Amino acid sequence: MVLPSAPVQHTSRDTERPYAPDRELFYLSGLAEPDCVAVLVGGSDPRLELFARSRDADAELWSGPRLGLEGVQSVSGAEEVYPIQELASRLPTMLGGADRIHVRLGRSREVDDLVIGALGTARARGPRLGSGPRGVIDPGEILDELRLLKSAHEVETIRNACRITMEGHRAAARALAEGVGEWVVEAALEGAFRAAGAIGPGFASIVGGGENACTLHYVANDATIPEGGLVLIDAGAEYGLYHGDVTRTFPASGRFSGTQRAVYEIVDEARRAAIAAVRPGATIGDVHEASTRVLALGLLDLGVLSGDVDEVVDAGCHREFFPHQTSHWLGLDVHDPGDYQRRGASRMLEAGMVFTVEPGLYFRPESGGEGMGTWSGIGVRIEDDVLVTGDGAEVLTTDLPTAIDEVEGLVGR
Repeated sequence: MVLPSAPVQHTSRDTERPYAPDRELFYLSGLAEPDCVAVLVGGSDPRLELFARSRDADAELWSGPRLGLEGVQSVSGAEEVYPIQELASRLPTMLGGADRIHVRLGRSREVDDLVIGALGTARARGPRLGSGPRGVIDPGEILDELRLLKSAHEVETIRNACRITMEGHRAAARALAEGVGEWVVEAALEGAFRAAGAIGPGFASIVGGGENACTLHYVANDATIPEGGLVLIDAGAEYGLYHGDVTRTFPASGRFSGTQRAVYEIVDEARRAAIAAVRPGATIGDVHEASTRVLALGLLDLGVLSGDVDEVVDAGCHREFFPHQTSHWLGLDVHDPGDYQRRGASRMLEAGMVFTVEPGLYFRPESGGEGMGTWSGIGVRIEDDVLVTGDGAEVLTTDLPTAIDEVEGLVGR
């Protein structure tokens, strides 16, 4: 398995973006530096070998200290660490002894060229020598399954990310008011993340006031919060390269209107139903079905849809108002890897999995439907982060309330 580090990215010319480490490389080695390549060798002599940057006083003057070869060995526990300049001379020999290479082509041009060269050499010489790589496999075949089940250390790091995320949401709620810029709330949110020790936001924060709450991935955050509007905040802190991901929907005035309250109560009931479905042996599909049924029933009660709930769900009529899934895996990536289906069946939940529960209802002004005028422009999503335990579920974000009176009490205070 060959895992190159992520490249340094630039906004323009020589201005660098904050470095975003490759999560697979970090997961297996603990390394968060650029210009590294990890090589895991299997067979009778399994080992980890690394190529990394040497110390460089001139470069470190500008960009800060590097681990150097000894530091990389200490962090990773690798059997051998070589200067990155030796990759081209050493990697072909390592690859020549493999029958398959696990690598994501397209991540590193240099690694791609060396892998393709090893495949070409094996094709030319393999029939006579009986050795050499004959296939390339996505590393996710192995790593996705490993990353799906979190270790105790990972869970504790995610707890910290969730704790900081909740602090940020409280700060955002304090900054909320009618007529305030979405960007002001965003600044309070992300400032609280940093003040509490996070790297920063793990993804572009969503602060959607009024109709903007109906755009699922609204990130412009450049509008003024309207009078009487709701504000949907979907954001998460990144801590130790792990993520929290929480959504709360607040009334800008500090009080939900009757129509807003009706929609909010349906979504919160769906959230509770989904969490109640979480336990080992259940499936991720069960979680989605539990929330979907509550939302469909709610849409019928509101008069937006008509008919029988089973017919509504089977026909997918609810999807105009709830177009996304209830959950995604959470960890080193905010949308962590892992299959949601296996062999055509929904993935069974196991202790150690961490994922979101985030039902929502969105009444976009352009949507049709019976009685839509009453609800037009209302968007509500409520999201918690959940750990599957040995006998059920633990909500990692339960300290940030969802009950209407408590949510109202957070606004402006």
